[in-house]
Amino acid sequence: MKRTNLTLLAIALSCAVSYGTDNTKLNPTDYVDPFIGTTNYGTTNPGAICPNGMMSVVPFNVMGSKDNKYDKDARWWSTPYEINNSYFTGFAHVNLSGVGCPELGSLLLMPTTGELNVDYTTYGSRYKEEQASPGYYSNYLTQYNVKCEVSATPRTGITRFTFPKGESHILLNLGEGLTNESGAYLRKVSETEYEGTKLLGTFCYNPQAVFPIYFVMRVNKQPVSSGYWKKQRPTHKWEADWDADQGKYKLYTKYGRDIAGDDIGTFLTFQTEEGEQIEVQMGVSFVSIENARLNLEAEQKGRNFEAIHKEAVASWNEQLSRILVEGGTKERKTVFYTALYHMLIHPNILQDVNGQYPAMESDEIRTTKGNRYTVFSLWDTYRNVHQLLTLVYPEKQMQMVQTMLDMYREHGWFPKWELYGRETLTMEGDPSIPVIVDTWMKGLRDFDVDLAYEAMYKSATLPGAENLMRPDNDDYMSLGYVPLRGKYDNSVSHALEYYIADFALSRFASALGKKKDADYFYKRSLGYKNYYDKEFGTFRPKLPDGSFHAPFNPRQGENFEPNPGFHEGSAWNYTFYVPHDIPGLTKLMGGKKKFIDKLQMVFDEGLYDPANEPDIAYPFLFSYFKGEEWRTQQLTQKLLSQYFTDKPNGIPGNDDTGTMSGWAVFNMMGFYPDCPGLPEYTLTSPVFDKVTIKLDPKWHQNESLVIETVRSDQEAIYIDKIMLGDRNFPEYRISHDKLVHAGKITYILKSK
Repeated sequence: MKRTNLTLLAIALSCAVSYGTDNTKLNPTDYVDPFIGTTNYGTTNPGAICPNGMMSVVPFNVMGSKDNKYDKDARWWSTPYEINNSYFTGFAHVNLSGVGCPELGSLLLMPTTGELNVDYTTYGSRYKEEQASPGYYSNYLTQYNVKCEVSATPRTGITRFTFPKGESHILLNLGEGLTNESGAYLRKVSETEYEGTKLLGTFCYNPQAVFPIYFVMRVNKQPVSSGYWKKQRPTHKWEADWDADQGKYKLYTKYGRDIAGDDIGTFLTFQTEEGEQIEVQMGVSFVSIENARLNLEAEQKGRNFEAIHKEAVASWNEQLSRILVEGGTKERKTVFYTALYHMLIHPNILQDVNGQYPAMESDEIRTTKGNRYTVFSLWDTYRNVHQLLTLVYPEKQMQMVQTMLDMYREHGWFPKWELYGRETLTMEGDPSIPVIVDTWMKGLRDFDVDLAYEAMYKSATLPGAENLMRPDNDDYMSLGYVPLRGKYDNSVSHALEYYIADFALSRFASALGKKKDADYFYKRSLGYKNYYDKEFGTFRPKLPDGSFHAPFNPRQGENFEPNPGFHEGSAWNYTFYVPHDIPGLTKLMGGKKKFIDKLQMVFDEGLYDPANEPDIAYPFLFSYFKGEEWRTQQLTQKLLSQYFTDKPNGIPGNDDTGTMSGWAVFNMMGFYPDCPGLPEYTLTSPVFDKVTIKLDPKWHQNESLVIETVRSDQEAIYIDKIMLGDRNFPEYRISHDKLVHAGKITYILKSK
C-alpha cells in the first residue's frame, strides 16, 4: 500500500467538512468516538489503526490484576479492552475488533518508573485522562505519572511515552496476551533495536489455526541498561511454595544474545528528565522478521509521532468522506461515522510493503500485486458489510473477492472464517457464495468467474466427508435438510445457511446460462420447508426419520444457553430467516395476516435479538407486503434509537467485525440489503436530511447518489412518497442498478 498523498487528501477533504455549533469546520473524524462498543460485549476497542490496516495499537486492560478481577483466564475476554476495567498492562500490537473469541492482542508494550518489576500481575497501573480518535489513543498512568500516546501506519505502530524525572523503564512482554498460544523468540540487535516472533492462534477452539507474528522494535533513545526476563517454574521439592501459575521471574542482565520460551520479555531502563519523551516504533509482518523491518523502514523512516498521527487522521478522513451526512443531531452523526469507522477496520491487509504474504493453509510465501486481505468473518459480514463495500468502496471489495479466489487457488476452498492465512471453521454455512454472487450481480466482475463457479459448485455438491464448508452435505443432499444427530449440533442453523447459499448459487448459475444447475440449486434452496412445524408455528429440529425433535421449546436459546438444532439463538431468531423466499414462507404460515401477526409478535414480545445475525433483517420483511411497509419504518427508527447510541454500550452486542455497525449505517441512510445475493434493497426512513454517497464511475457510472429527506415535522418517520430523480417511485424495494443510477432520491416523510 502506497503512502497517502496529503496534498491530494487536503483537496479531497475541502468539500468534506461540516460545521459545528460554534461555526468551526468539522471533518468526519471529528464525529468518530472509538469508545462506542467498548462495553455491553461490543468488543470494539479505542486503539489506533489506519483504514483496513494490519497494525492496531490498543490499550490492554483485561489481564493482570493480582486479584484476578481482570484476568483473561478468570473470565471470557474476547477483546483487549473493556471500558469498565481500569488495570492497564500495556499496549497490544495487532488486534481484532468486535469478535466473540479471544485471539491476538500480543506484543505488550508497557512503561514503568521506579524499581524494575517484570511481573505483569503487579506492574500494571490504573489510569485516567483517556482520549481516543481515529489513528490516536492516549492515557495517563497514575502509578507511574507517565503519559502514553499511540498512533499507527498500515503496518507499524508508534508509541510516545512522556516520563517524569528519574529511573524509567519500557517493558516488552511476549508471554501474555489474548491468544491461547504460547511460545516466543527474542533477539537484541543493538542497544535500541530488538526483533523476534510470537506464536498466535487457536481462535474459537481450532487447535490447527496457528500462525506466527514477526516484529522489530526500536526506541529513539539508548537505555542505560537492558536485559531479558523469563518466568521460572518450580523444579525442586524445596520450591513447592512457589505459585505454580505465577512462578517467579528470572532477570538476565548480563546475557544479550537470543532467548526463547513461553513467558519471556525484555526491559530497557532509562534515566529521564521531567517531561522527557521516548518514542517506540513497532513494525510487524506475518512473513518474516526481515519484512517487519522492511515495513518499519518504508512507513516510518524519517518521520516522528506527529507526522504519523497526522497522516493516519488524513487517511481516515478520506475514507469516511465517501459518505457525507447533513442534518440530524450530533449524536446521530457520531453513531453513523463511528459505525462506518468500525466497518472499515476488517477485513485488513495482510501483505507487506514488498507484496509478500503467507499463503492460505500452507507454509508457502507468495507475492501479490494488489492488496491481500485477511480476517474474513464471513458468517457475519456477508449480510451487509460486503454490500456496503461494493457500493461505496468497490476497489476494496473487488480486491477482497480476488483474495477469496486466490485462497481457493492455494487451499482448494473459499474461506469460511479465515484468520491470517488459517481457516478457523468458525460458525456455519457456505458464506463466500452469497458474497461473491452479490458482488457479481452488482456489476463488479473483474475476477475469474469460471473459477468462482467451480469453487461454489464444489462446496455445494461434494460429499460431507470431503467437504470443508458443508460437512453434513450427505444428509442435506439426500433428505433436503440436515437432521439432528447430536444434542447440540446446530443442524437447523447449518441448513438455513446452505439454503441461502444455494439460492445465490442458483442465480449465479442462471446468469451464466447454466439452467440445469440453476433449477437444481433453486429447488434445494426451498428445503427450509422441511423444518416448519405447524404446531408451534416455527422451525423445529428434525430427526433422520423425518419426525420432529421432542421435547421442543421454541424460546430455548434466548439467553445464549445451548439449544438443539440452533446456534446461539432460539427458534424465533431463525424462523423468518428465509430472505430468498418470503412468499413461500408466508404461504407456509397460512397467509399474509398470520405472517404479519407472527412477525410483529416477535418484536412485541421481545423475541427479536438485535445482536444475532440471523434475525437482523426481520424488520425489512414487512415491506414485502403492500400496506405494511410502515412497520419497517417504525421499527428501524425505534431499533436505531434503542440499541445504537453514542455511549460505550452503544452497540447491542459483538460488533462482529463491523456487521452490527453495518446494520446501523444502512438504516440511517434509508435502505438495507436484506437478502444476500439478491441485488436489491428495502427502503426505509433515513435519519439525516441529506446523505451524499460518492460513487466510483469506473464501477457505477455515476459520481454520486444524493438522498434527501423532507419531513412534515420533527416526528415524521413514515414514508409518504419517494421520488427517484423527478419521478414518483411507488415501491419500497429498489434494485441496485436503479439505486446507483438514480442520481437523487427524495423521501417525503409524515408523522402518521
